Amino acid sequence: METQSVVTMKDVKKRFKGFELNLPELQIPEGFATALIGENGAGKSTLMNILAGVRLDYKGDITYYDGSFSDEEVRERNGYVSASNYFLPHWTMEAVAELNELLFEHFDKEKYEMLCKDLGIWESKNKSISKLSDGMKMKTMLAGVFARETNLLLLDEPASPLDPLMRDELCAMIRNYIDEGNGDKTVFFSTHNVSDMENVTDYAMIMEHGQIVEQGFVEDLKEKYILVKGEKEDADKLQSILIGFQKNSYGCEGLCLSEKLDQLAGFDVLTETPNLSQICVAVMKQYSKLKKSQK
Repeated sequence: METQSVVTMKDVKKRFKGFELNLPELQIPEGFATALIGENGAGKSTLMNILAGVRLDYKGDITYYDGSFSDEEVRERNGYVSASNYFLPHWTMEAVAELNELLFEHFDKEKYEMLCKDLGIWESKNKSISKLSDGMKMKTMLAGVFARETNLLLLDEPASPLDPLMRDELCAMIRNYIDEGNGDKTVFFSTHNVSDMENVTDYAMIMEHGQIVEQGFVEDLKEKYILVKGEKEDADKLQSILIGFQKNSYGCEGLCLSEKLDQLAGFDVLTETPNLSQICVAVMKQYSKLKKSQK
């Protein structure tokens, strides 16, 4: 599928002690919801902070949209939600609205209040942010960005503090945002557990050790990999063929690249289409620090 890119990154690097974000090239497809998936410490928040302009101490080039917009115009067109609370403790929801009105030309205060009511938090509008739960703080941040007129939302772990019902509502909010844009609105969100967000994910990027190790449209990834279930007695031989391999008392399973299915000839196996979560876990296992530390 040919697509336009809303963000293009080239040779972006950021070093920390014992860690390096290293992205020779990264493109976020325009008009879709893209999930950045990886375990804790993979570099997701570092990348999000760079894209949002929170972190400027990196090397490399980033182009937003077609590159013709000023920094101020890009800031107006982009919305950002942090994995950590960026409100001052004494602020209230009303103070958040007032600040957004000052910072962004296309902030709709009435829509913000409506979203807060729909999300069930407006009754706490006079409480200081410090007294709100993590889930309520995230809802407040989400209401703030969805009440603006934007073209790109950067959401860092938005589902983590939310309950299952609110995660489902978040998926609906993202899908409505994408649909209303008719190809001009994009969401890029990070998560370490994609299972709750899979139904809204169009494109997936899997990150490990500061690098993108796999990416693609979800339907393409489901064609690239096949879920294989085999007999227990074949486990040792299948282990060398499958990724994300696991064995139990009933048998074994893992993913096989579709192009390598001929290697399964002669084995008594069942094959299925994997879900995105199974693909992500299998790929992450190939690169995980946890796997290496257990050897």
